[in-house]
Order: sequence, then structure tokens, then C-alpha cells
Amino acid sequence: MPEKPATRAEAERLYAALLATGAAPVETEILQPAGTLLDLYGEDIRARAYVTADPVFGEMMLRPDFTVPVVLAHMTNGAEPARYAYRGKVFRRQEQPDLRAREYLQVGYEVFDRAAPEADAEVFALFSDLLGGLPLRVLTGDIGILMAAVRGLSTSEARRAALLRHLWRPQRFRALLDRFAGRAPMPPARRALLERLGSDSAEALVEAAGPLVGLRTAEDIAARARALIEDAATPPIEAPEAALLYDLLSLQAPARAALTHLRGIAPMLPAIAPAIEVFARRLDALAARGVDVDSLPFEASHGRTTLEYYDGFVFSLQGPGDLPPVASGGRYDALTRVLGQGRSIPAVGGIIRPELAARLRGK
Repeated sequence: MPEKPATRAEAERLYAALLATGAAPVETEILQPAGTLLDLYGEDIRARAYVTADPVFGEMMLRPDFTVPVVLAHMTNGAEPARYAYRGKVFRRQEQPDLRAREYLQVGYEVFDRAAPEADAEVFALFSDLLGGLPLRVLTGDIGILMAAVRGLSTSEARRAALLRHLWRPQRFRALLDRFAGRAPMPPARRALLERLGSDSAEALVEAAGPLVGLRTAEDIAARARALIEDAATPPIEAPEAALLYDLLSLQAPARAALTHLRGIAPMLPAIAPAIEVFARRLDALAARGVDVDSLPFEASHGRTTLEYYDGFVFSLQGPGDLPPVASGGRYDALTRVLGQGRSIPAVGGIIRPELAARLRGK
């Protein structure tokens, strides 16, 4: 789909401004190996990406975003510290293509710098300046605080892992939390399965079921059955802990006020204390860059429907109405560890959609 002249002009303006900060230009292939993305996101990514087959390289995907290939390239042979700028198209499958674009330009900026622990503030302030004057609504959040809260729950490791895995799916996460906290009954189908599993060993039931269909082995099925039985015997999350997590999920306040609230609940949920202090230092760094953190909106659950690599500060700059975010970004330290095969580096980045910025400029 060809871009309008105003979109191309806005993309060039933004890209030039990012390069003027000293960022190095970087390009990535449009076709990306599907295996890397599937390993990161699981099969869910197929619902959001265009998948094709290459006779030599196997399953490939049209680039759904730039961050993963840029991180992979940096962790393979990038110098440190590094700041990169890029522009190009990304491709997303849409259930309602008339409402959401299937391909569109992104202009982006990624920071890899061990000596800049508050690079979150750098990226946020830079994007705010680049888009200054537009009618944008700012939203910020912190996935790291939510992750710390889940990891600190007094429940089984399996239940903590399930909640972390579904953190990016708010409805599924809430359903699991309700069940693990004893606020919702076990689904009837699951209860019936557990009753059946209680009648005999998992291995015997698998053998009685007949020939296997699909990719799972009998051992896989038996292990899953044992995990279900173990989960059913796990006590509910204690009510005070669950109440604190529900409170955290619903927290919406100006950033400084949110910090005060979080410090107030930290003694009752001590696992979040380190993440709160990171939040506090970030607010100081933002204030030093001229951001009014006394009025900066903060929502603890913000960013939970993005691609699943953010693990700290997240932000979006939203236009009026139901437009997608004009800009968004955040911290993804853990992604560098995954793609760096054990090596890691603090990393923050963000993207801007120039066609939306151009539309808001009336071009």
C-alpha cells in the first residue's frame, strides 16, 4: 500500500531527528524467521502475523515489528553502548482490516546502554518532544511492578508461572487469579476431568483412551494430568495477598501519587519494593528532563496487550478517539537475555507511526 506524501514527509522528519541524536541507522529484513518469534510468543503470534514458507529457510513471517530483529542483530555483533534509529513497514494481521491497517510505517529508536539506567526517561522525553503540539493523551505503566507482585505471591511455582504467562492477556489473567484466589469456581469441564483422573492413574487412562492423535506423547499427557491434580490440591492465594494484587491491577493515578500509594502497600507485598524504587528513580529522571511527573498519568495495568517483551516501564502517546497509539515503547531487558543466549544489556525503545502523526497535524 503506497504511503501518502504527508506520511513519507513525517517519517523523514522523525527519522532525521532520531539520527541527529547520534543514533546509528539500522535496517532489518522484511522476512523474519518464524522460529524466533514463535519461541518468544508461542503460537499466539500466528494470529497477529503473516506466515509464509520458504523452500530453503523454512517458515518465515512478514516483520510484525522491528524490536526483535534489532535486538537480535545487536546481541549478535553490536558494539556497546548503542543507539539505533530505523524506519520501514511492519505487517499485522487484523480481524477488522477496515479499522486497523495491515501494513504501515514505523519509525523507531532503541537504546542499549549499561551506563544509562534511566534510558526510559531519555526515550519518553525524546518522543514527547518530537510529537510536541499534537493533541495526544499520555499513558505510562510499569510491567516490572506487576511481574514482581506475581513472583512474590505465596502460592505454587506452577501457579505463579501461569499468571506470568498470561499477564499479557488481561481477561485470561483475571480468570486465573479469580480461580487461584478462590473467588471463582473451577470450570465444570476441568472439575469433570479431575474426577475422571481421580478414578485411575493418568497412564492407565491414557492407555484406555486408544491410539494417540496429535503431537503429544503419552508421557506428555500423563505429566499434564499429574500437574492438574497437583494444582487442584494447591491452597488458594491468601486473601490479603490477593486483595493487594487486585488493588495493584486497578491502580490509576498521577505518577507521584501512584508512587506514594505503592510505597504504602509495599510492606504488605515486599516483593515489589525493588521495582518501586526503580519506579522512583525513573520519575526523578523524567522530572530532570522537564516532564511534569506530578500530573503524568500512570496505570499499573497499562501495556498488557502489546507484544510480550516489555518487562519494565511502558508508555503510549494516544490520539483522540479510537486511533491506535501514535507512539509507544518501553523497557525490555529480559528480551536481550533471551536473544543474547545468556548475555544481556539494559534496553529501552519505542516506535512512532508517522501516518497517524501526519493525520493529527492535518496534513
